[in-house]
Amino acid sequence: MLGPDGRRRCPWAAGHPLNLAYHDSEWGLPVHGEQALFERITLEAFQAGLSWLTILAKRPAFRAAFDGFVPEKVAAYTDADVLRLMADAGIVRNRAKIEATVRNARAVLELRGKGGLDRLIWSHRPAETPRPRTAAEVPTSTPGSKALARDLRAHGFGFVGPTTSYALMEAIGMVDTHLVECHRRGSALHAAAPAGG
Repeated sequence: MLGPDGRRRCPWAAGHPLNLAYHDSEWGLPVHGEQALFERITLEAFQAGLSWLTILAKRPAFRAAFDGFVPEKVAAYTDADVLRLMADAGIVRNRAKIEATVRNARAVLELRGKGGLDRLIWSHRPAETPRPRTAAEVPTSTPGSKALARDLRAHGFGFVGPTTSYALMEAIGMVDTHLVECHRRGSALHAAAPAGG
């Protein structure tokens, strides 16, 4: 898709400024660090069945509602917190996803003694990345995302199926599914990965 600035982008970036800004400044760049990855896992899980634009628009409210995705804070949530979140119109009010987020925060803490969340996720980075020319060529899951989903579930995570796991892999720069002609193609290779673990 050729944008008004003369740059080619993935088709999903068109139509809304939030999508365009996310595509151009975040999506596909390397993300490291426990808290940042926990946030991404949570948002990808909440996105299931919805548009990503819905999640982007609600991201500030999600961050406020879930205490900035600090794992220790979310892991300590009680039934009262679940009820608080179910009453929060700023986020997606899905009890199963909210409860999974609390369990996932506890799983993040458990992983600290086993190398950590960053190490677990990035250990599934494939040797090669797709080279899609059209949106139809972008996979929705791969053997690698199935393996990541299995590994996360084995460590107590929920709402992390192969499709959600692949969306995570795309979002955090483990695979590059920017279309070949997109101006962002290959940008992850030139980005300095933040320190984290």
